[in-house]
Amino acid sequence: MEADSIRKKRDAEKELVGCMIRVYCHGNHKELWKAEGKRKDYLCTECKELSDYAAMRSEKCPHMETKTFCSCCKTHCYKPDMKQKIKEVMRYSGPRMLFHHPVLAVKHVIEEKKAKAKDKASAERGKTERVKSKD
Repeated sequence: MEADSIRKKRDAEKELVGCMIRVYCHGNHKELWKAEGKRKDYLCTECKELSDYAAMRSEKCPHMETKTFCSCCKTHCYKPDMKQKIKEVMRYSGPRMLFHHPVLAVKHVIEEKKAKAKDKASAERGKTERVKSKD
């Protein structure tokens, strides 16, 4: 994969995760950013820390060329506490993304379906190869 397409993939992942964290923050920490009179792109301290961490992990990901999503990756590079926080964000934001960012949400679902189909096909190939090697 070319460096330019990897860069685009990293940027798209950071954009998607950033959007999901904003949806989560605005839904769960609204009183914090409203009380301070902040704009809609404002994140509370906790969510800003998670967003920065997720962006940093994406920048340093050695599997960006081949992976689809962090949840599908063989290497889980998030610290346990951050992993738990991002899971909570994904559970909350996933269904709501259709209302906030429908294009990103549909694109994500399509990519996820492709990844699962690809994984299933490679697993089937592996089973076939194991059966052939036993014969």
